[in-house]
Formats: sequence, C-alpha cells, structure tokens
Amino acid sequence: MKPKILLVEDDTSLGFVISDQLKTEGYDVTLASDGMEGFKRFNGSKYHLCIFDVMMPKKDGFSLAEDVRKVDKSIPILFLTAKSMTEDKVKGFNVGGDDYLTKPFSSAELKARVRALLKRVDITISEGNEDEMKFGNLTYDLLNFTLTGPGFEKKLTKKEAQILKMLGKFENQVVPRELVLNAVWGKDDYFVGRSLDVFITKLRKYLAEDPRVTIENIHGIGFKLTVEED
Repeated sequence: MKPKILLVEDDTSLGFVISDQLKTEGYDVTLASDGMEGFKRFNGSKYHLCIFDVMMPKKDGFSLAEDVRKVDKSIPILFLTAKSMTEDKVKGFNVGGDDYLTKPFSSAELKARVRALLKRVDITISEGNEDEMKFGNLTYDLLNFTLTGPGFEKKLTKKEAQILKMLGKFENQVVPRELVLNAVWGKDDYFVGRSLDVFITKLRKYLAEDPRVTIENIHGIGFKLTVEED
C-alpha cells in the first residue's frame, strides 16, 4: 500500500513540483490549493501524513492543523513556510505540528523529512487502513459508502458518507456543528447549515434499523452519534 499524503499549498507551481517529487518516491499525493479545500479533502479520505503551507487564503496552515487535530490526534503534520521566525515555529508546534520546513528547501531535505515522519505510522501502513465502522448491529463500509445490517443495505451519498464518518469517529461524543460544516462543505453559513440538517435527518432514518443507534442534536453545540450498550 502506498503511503497517502495530503499536500495543501496555495502556490500552484510549487504544489505541483512538490507533488511530483513525492510521487516519484512512491507516495500517493492529494493536492489542495487552500485550507478550506484541504480540510474537506482530509475528511473525505484516510491519510498517513499532512503537509501544510502556513500562509494560505481562506484558512491558514495553523488553523487547518487545529481543525485536523480535533479529528485526528496522531497523524504527522509537516509545515512549509517562508518564515523562519522562532515564534512562528513555536506556534506551529503548539497547534499540533510535528516538523517545520522553511522555504526554499531542497528536494532531498523534503523527502528526508517525509520519510522520518512516516516512520511513526509504518505499522498503520503495513496493516492497512480501517475500512469499516460498526454501530450496534450496523456496519458502515467506508470504501463503498454502504451501510448494512440484518436484512438491510443502503448506499450512501458522498456527503452522507462524510457526515457519518465524522460522527462515527467521535462515537458517543459531541461533534461541533461548525466542524462538520467546514469538513464537508468547506464553509459554515445558514444555507449549508440547513442542508446539514436534511442529511442528519436522512442518516437518522438509516440508522434507525438498529434502535440502539441514534444521532442526538445537542442544542447550540452540535451532534452526537450514540450507540447504547446491550
């Protein structure tokens, strides 16, 4: 299995150069051009390493890292920046970054940093990705967007799948509404908020195949996918 890397870089030319360099090393690279798109990409797939430019439109690299850390506490994050100020590096580490690369940098240095960071997820890569989630007697196939149970099968839409995956990661925990909106739509406003409510209603209907599984609306905060014990 190829290690999957999420690269978020707003400089189009540099982004393609870095992506090409990493692909020649055998990595599977997804390239996004701003922080909002990057977070949507992150929520839509499974990655082993994130590389974030710091200065980006819509959402900077530090803010993006903070959002990623709300979802995944352990994935390595490498920051790319034109700044070499100590306080910027300290901020990067404080928001959950693992390493820092100051522009301009050589291809050899980038590849060395990537190899070093990926060592910590070698077990995850060799064992393969988790491709299923279980909620009571329901099973969600993350690869095929399929929710199944005894005598039941439902193919989910992409957005239904993204929402269920995020809520499932935090089973029996409250997930802030704005985090779901930014992860799935890349923005948080009234109109996408109404769309989210529609998708939540649909997911509740599907999950009702097992009465122990519910999605609670925590007023003013967000949602909680609850699975009651037998």
